[in-house]
Amino acid sequence: MILAMGIAALVLITISTVLFTSLRLVGDTADSVDAASPVDSAVTFIERDLACAVTPTNGTSKILSGDFRAGDNLTSEGVSDPVQVEMFTASGAESPNAPWGDIQRVTYELHNSSDPSMPGRDLYRSVTRNLLAESTPDVSEQFLLSGVQSLKFSCYDGMQWNDTWDTTAPTAINTNLPVAVRVDIQMAGRPDLQPIEVVVPIDSVSRTNMVLSTTTSGS
Repeated sequence: MILAMGIAALVLITISTVLFTSLRLVGDTADSVDAASPVDSAVTFIERDLACAVTPTNGTSKILSGDFRAGDNLTSEGVSDPVQVEMFTASGAESPNAPWGDIQRVTYELHNSSDPSMPGRDLYRSVTRNLLAESTPDVSEQFLLSGVQSLKFSCYDGMQWNDTWDTTAPTAINTNLPVAVRVDIQMAGRPDLQPIEVVVPIDSVSRTNMVLSTTTSGS
């Protein structure tokens, strides 16, 4: 009887150990999934905006097609904090109740965290829908991700990656959209982790300095 009680005790100890280990793994997995969900959502927004980027144009139509700028400490109208990228993209949802189409101006920037106890900064997506506003544009901010140490956009011109891209510069060499854009997001408090890297190819028609001309023929 004593031997049987001893064996039963060992079995119960083994079962309880396996049970608590499984519960701990479930909790760790749930925490990993919860942490990854905001990252996946932020990456989805970034990929969609870049994939739908509108090619810059000349003349008065620039107000609706805009330009493409990427780099550090860029300023954007209506956005208080420096932005890492400013683009015009056709990722806006059309609505019969809204007086604008699908083209919108989008910027991505880092704000100081609203929670001082949290490491890093907050990633925001700022959107301007009314591109024909006569006064200061109405910019809506969308929170995407917290705990971000750094955010970087690199642009590929077909030969090399560039840390800056500005189609508005008077002496700009690259007046079109980049061939691809690489986004690096470094999370704060985790120096052991590699930055989250996303590469988005941009398929667009480039503008040229060629002046279109038409010829007419008569009988």
